[in-house]
Amino acid sequence: MEPPRTGQIILLNGTSSAGKTSIARELLPLLDRPYYFMPVDALNSMRHQRPMSPDELEATLQRLAAGYHRAAAGMAEGGNDVVLDHVLRKPSWLRECVELFPADVVFVKVHCPLPELQRREAARGDRPIGKAESHYPLVHRDAVYDVEVDTSELSPRDCAERIKSFVDAPSDERAFARLAARWAAASSPALA
Repeated sequence: MEPPRTGQIILLNGTSSAGKTSIARELLPLLDRPYYFMPVDALNSMRHQRPMSPDELEATLQRLAAGYHRAAAGMAEGGNDVVLDHVLRKPSWLRECVELFPADVVFVKVHCPLPELQRREAARGDRPIGKAESHYPLVHRDAVYDVEVDTSELSPRDCAERIKSFVDAPSDERAFARLAARWAAASSPALA
């Protein structure tokens, strides 16, 4: 019996209200194999909702991210294909994903201009006002992507089709490999 193949991870990264979940819902039926949708919000909604101090909340979210990254890596190692919906607002979270995830990762930048994010956030009514704006300068810094979509210009379906086209096309080097090489070069001592 052959060992199970390692699953593929499609990682959608963007601010709150950028449209990641809408893209994922359109993407799942387009993909050729069964994928599991693992939005970080699903895990966050499982915790108690009592008020917390900012420091306690930040520590809780740090542990959530660490567990989420390991859960996603475990799903892929078990041979499952997964679509992740994440807000990589800390450089350490991106590094952790690069270190933990298998080689077959499609890293997707889900972009939306700030005025449109603010409009969406206000219309949703289920998020604190200002959350998207707080993510905006953080979520894409230091990242390189395999696919980039702008949800102010493309519908969720069009974004999903663009991602599916990349998934279907062979690729020599993925964004996570480029990031790992960049960080390895930056941390290696200079040659004498």
